[in-house]
Amino acid sequence: MTRTAPEVKKHPQSRRRPGKSLPDRKRQRRAAAAERQRTRRQAKKKRLKIRKQELQRSVVYQLYRTITHFFPDMFEYIREIEDYRDKSTYSLVEIIVACIAMFIFTAGSRNAFNNIREEGKFKKNYWKLFKLMPPHPDTVDDVMRVLPEEELEKLKVKLINSLMEKRSFHKYRFMDKYFVIAIDGTGVVSFKKQHCSRCLHSTSKGGKTTWFHNVLEAKLITANGFALSIATEWIENPEDEAYEKQDCERKAFIRLAEKLKRNFPRLAICVTADSLYPYQGFFDICYDYGWKCIVTFKDGCLPTIQEEVSELLSIISDNKRVEILFHGKTRIEGQYSWVTGLDYRGKILHWIECIETVYAENKDPEVKKFVHLTNIEPSFRTAVSISNTGRLRWKIENEGFNIQKNNGYELSHKYSRVSYLAMKNYYQCLQIGHMINQLLIYSTEFQKELKSHGKLTVKHLWLRLIGLMIWKKVDEKKLRYIDEEKVQIRFVT
Repeated sequence: MTRTAPEVKKHPQSRRRPGKSLPDRKRQRRAAAAERQRTRRQAKKKRLKIRKQELQRSVVYQLYRTITHFFPDMFEYIREIEDYRDKSTYSLVEIIVACIAMFIFTAGSRNAFNNIREEGKFKKNYWKLFKLMPPHPDTVDDVMRVLPEEELEKLKVKLINSLMEKRSFHKYRFMDKYFVIAIDGTGVVSFKKQHCSRCLHSTSKGGKTTWFHNVLEAKLITANGFALSIATEWIENPEDEAYEKQDCERKAFIRLAEKLKRNFPRLAICVTADSLYPYQGFFDICYDYGWKCIVTFKDGCLPTIQEEVSELLSIISDNKRVEILFHGKTRIEGQYSWVTGLDYRGKILHWIECIETVYAENKDPEVKKFVHLTNIEPSFRTAVSISNTGRLRWKIENEGFNIQKNNGYELSHKYSRVSYLAMKNYYQCLQIGHMINQLLIYSTEFQKELKSHGKLTVKHLWLRLIGLMIWKKVDEKKLRYIDEEKVQIRFVT
């Protein structure tokens, strides 16, 4: 019996379903992916816009938190100032706070601040923040012309003492003990004609005379960017008195040092200054007041010291140190050397030098030399710290004068063209306003939010702050919440 193979059932031939071809389906998937990507971009852009608006609003509340946290008694300090006016529509505290606010909002001029003051909801929001009304800048100017200059200086000292009591800057002290105070002078205003009897003046080779007012500043500086005014002395000629020589920075330093010691008698200070200050009078003052000092030392200054250093460097071989740092692909090599025990007219000084070489990718090595004189004896452990602290002197020029002249504070603007006294008072209000803004800007919360928005600058953010004060509504409930909450403000390192 023969067997036959089982019959295999044949499946019907599969047919391609009608529809789009393979290239069409690929195009459809790509279009859908592109649409999803566009949707994500739009959603991200919307979230970024919302976050910017939140940041814009939060700056107002951060400003309020900064003032109430660091200076809760500021308005009371101002109320203690004697009001010299017979009759007034605005209180003295309203006048002075308005002048400080002009610099907090970086208006740049009295007219610009008045334009802001008259816009939209500014006055209502100003009242919510300060519980005061903003007077017309001309009313402010009338008071600035008669207010004794020492009153605002005293106010500034009280605010600095408030920061010291809170130990806000103790972590930035040099050698964990000394507050670094930079001393430097700067020009404030200049005139083609004599402004007042106390003007300084200089005549060019062509016979053109310029009249100007300069100021000498003592600023508390830190490595993370602070430059806070703690004492001010104007460089000015005697009033209605004959003089053989004009006032100068060195003469003004004697007065400034007396003021600094009087206002902060127990403060441990390390003074840093430029190459104008290595002279006997400066070192005498530092030793008499118990201050440490680090000053820039240039070739040709104090020849006897320079000769002694040259002789001792060839003998001493142990007083050297090399430190190498890396910033990304950039290599920074610092070669430190020092000479101790130099006798300069009965004062013991020490010489320290840093030769810094920067090796950047695809660039020739850049070599810089920094030389300082100090009354702090260097060692292998302290040499780098002493040299770096001496170099912090640049903070008073960059974070101090440069910002105050170019970033909306307009230090060189003639806020009062006629009155020299008013000019001094505006200057003090500028220093207080800049102090408040620094406490806000260098806070970790502010910097964190600022960096999260890419290329948004502080200057642009302040424009948005003014816009909010004019067109938006400040929430009083949030202000009351800030008053009740426990606040801890930290600064960037």
